[in-house]
Amino acid sequence: MMQQPRDSTFQRPSNEDLRAIITNPNEAKKLVEWANRLGKSLKDMGLTTSQIRALFGEVRQIQAEWRINRQRAFRRLVLLRPKMAYRARRERGRAVEELVAVLDPALNHVIQADPRPEGQQPGTDDNQDDNFQRFAEFFEAILAYHKAYGGQ
Repeated sequence: MMQQPRDSTFQRPSNEDLRAIITNPNEAKKLVEWANRLGKSLKDMGLTTSQIRALFGEVRQIQAEWRINRQRAFRRLVLLRPKMAYRARRERGRAVEELVAVLDPALNHVIQADPRPEGQQPGTDDNQDDNFQRFAEFFEAILAYHKAYGGQ
């Protein structure tokens, strides 16, 4: 079931789709399909790369820190939520708000998951470590499609 879009041209993935994208390693096709759709819609809404650079940069820094100091990285990840809310409110237009409306519930699937059990291989179902990697991949894919469609 799709959530109600705020803009008639912008369609967000349902929570069920987001759950599959973030928690299921076998849903790469769904991740790409939604990233393509979102990247194009966000470009059409006028989203600029500079509007989201700070958020994506923070995700990249957290990703780099995840293996070094997981506890600190997780704290930064939780604190990303208020930063996204601030950006959504601060930026002109609705594009950042719509992006955050997709990323925030996706991030929730990371925060609420348990860490990967010790000894379990990476890339498995619904655990915090692998969910975070899939979240970062989803965000990166959205930005890649945004640029591919001519986003500035």
